[in-house]
Amino acid sequence: MSAEYLPGIDEDQLEAKYGLPQKVVYCKKCVMSNQRPATRPEFTKKSANDIEASSFGEDGICDACKYNEYKKTIDWDDRRRQLEELCDKFRRNDGRYDVIVPGSGGKDSIFVSHMLEHEFGMNPLTVTWAPHAYTEIGRQNMEAWQRTGVDNVVFTPDPVVHAKLTRLAFLNLVNPFQPFILGQKILAARFALMYNIPFIMYGENQAESHNSLDTIQSSLMDPIHFSAEKADMELYFGGVEANDLQQYGITRKDLNPYYPPLREDIEKAGIEFHFMSHFVHWSPQQNYYYVKECSDFESNPEGRSEGTYTKYASLDDKIDGQHYYTMLAKFGQGRAMNDAIRDIRDGYITREEGVNLVNLYDEEFPKNHFQFFLDYIGITEEEYWKVIDNARSPHLWMKTNEGWKLRHPCK
Repeated sequence: MSAEYLPGIDEDQLEAKYGLPQKVVYCKKCVMSNQRPATRPEFTKKSANDIEASSFGEDGICDACKYNEYKKTIDWDDRRRQLEELCDKFRRNDGRYDVIVPGSGGKDSIFVSHMLEHEFGMNPLTVTWAPHAYTEIGRQNMEAWQRTGVDNVVFTPDPVVHAKLTRLAFLNLVNPFQPFILGQKILAARFALMYNIPFIMYGENQAESHNSLDTIQSSLMDPIHFSAEKADMELYFGGVEANDLQQYGITRKDLNPYYPPLREDIEKAGIEFHFMSHFVHWSPQQNYYYVKECSDFESNPEGRSEGTYTKYASLDDKIDGQHYYTMLAKFGQGRAMNDAIRDIRDGYITREEGVNLVNLYDEEFPKNHFQFFLDYIGITEEEYWKVIDNARSPHLWMKTNEGWKLRHPCK
């Protein structure tokens, strides 16, 4: 073990991986740390170092909390009128679909599609990029979504190729969820082009949780997240340039589902990708209450999800837990923190309660589907821990006789 992981080292001399800030700061209002990465296009990531930390002001308050304060000044009745006008712009009266709603059957996708159909009179086509492997509750909730009366198309990528890309994403980026994230954002744009449905409604703008304030004035998603600027643009999947994936048995043909459409084609078709959170007061817990009223959606039957205290989010995929645990290894923050920052901002828990919940649950290992994950990407448990431990940044983690400990626990 490298000496820089030992306790008692001068922290100014410790390496901060991934370009993260050397000094760990927790937001004064919520419990998010300044180590949280901002969202950027997945298909441009060459390595795990290709990140940009979330924005914190000198006042010690994260941008997401500032956005939360800004939301209190918004005239939500006016925003609802804006949504009505947007729907009128794309509304069809010939029975054809007039909006695409991407989703997995989770609470947020049910919320968006149901509201658009039943409160705004739209005719949504819901589209789903299949998870790596459905959990039982995930499959049940997917069926519950369909029973709300929506048409749904599920796209399932070649499972052999998907597993190979997931393996590369874990080994190279320590982000096994990347292939799913790629498909989830690109699929809606592809279907919009295919079916000539220029209106796409996503759920939340990431400014709700961790992105900068730059995006809050518009309801539109930046097309860099779901389209390629030019045909010869260098694209990376699992941290490997597309042309180099042949050495892993992945051909250009295999990558078709993961390739983003061209920006020029998106613009010619007049496709607009909007965030529902711009038009309605977005609250994960309120969304949960809404879908419990309008559907058979069920929360985690085990009472809470591993790594957190909540029971209703990210239930669909057997590797959901690994998505959050790899974030914990790289950035020192996991699933409980992801939930607590939202619940604090929405007033469901205090900051003190959030600190306690994060320290109690954030480092819990997701053991339920661990063997499935190892088998799925074809690695041993020893290889897994080597990747995880190598991903730990010395300025965040230290190795003690009791195991790995955060140098700066949530406070």
